[in-house]
Amino acid sequence: MATTDTPVNSRARLSPGESRAAAIEAARALLLEAGPQAVTLKAVAGRMSRTHANLLHHFGSAAGLQAALARDIGERVTAAIGRSVALAREGKADPREIVEGAFDAFDREGAGQLAAWMILSGNRDALDPVLEAIHRLVDQLVEGHEDRPVADTTLWLVLAALGDSLLGGPMTAALGLPRAKARELAVRHLLATHPDIPASGG
Repeated sequence: MATTDTPVNSRARLSPGESRAAAIEAARALLLEAGPQAVTLKAVAGRMSRTHANLLHHFGSAAGLQAALARDIGERVTAAIGRSVALAREGKADPREIVEGAFDAFDREGAGQLAAWMILSGNRDALDPVLEAIHRLVDQLVEGHEDRPVADTTLWLVLAALGDSLLGGPMTAALGLPRAKARELAVRHLLATHPDIPASGG
């Protein structure tokens, strides 16, 4: 896979699956470095030392590449949150890890910027893979815990993480609050609404 600093070797022969994965990794690096507007076929192709036509073959368009990136981010995010919730329910992880995972996904992974940009640019359909991944996560977490407000918790946690990734810095600065205040509030709310999750890891 490509890294942030090293482009894919132009002489390397990659399978179609490897080429798609490398393109998505390059797109992720561009997203984190320069924002969602930088995720274009030309920029990703240059990052990989591949041709524009090569990426066009795999993704069809820049929107197709962005949708693939959104799908990859959505799957990574929900998989990480799902693992954290399972461990927390068993007392093997602190509930803060659930909150940190969600907030980091939208902030450090770039999901917040990508989602906001797609919505504002009218490319809402590209978010469907992310929403579908979240829906699958909720179905997974509800099983055996039908009496808990899992869907409600997922809604406010995702919206809080998204909002914090976009406005958390300026808002906490304006209010004179610590930058991590939203995360602290989210942990408190999680514990209040899900008493089945122990307050600290074992």
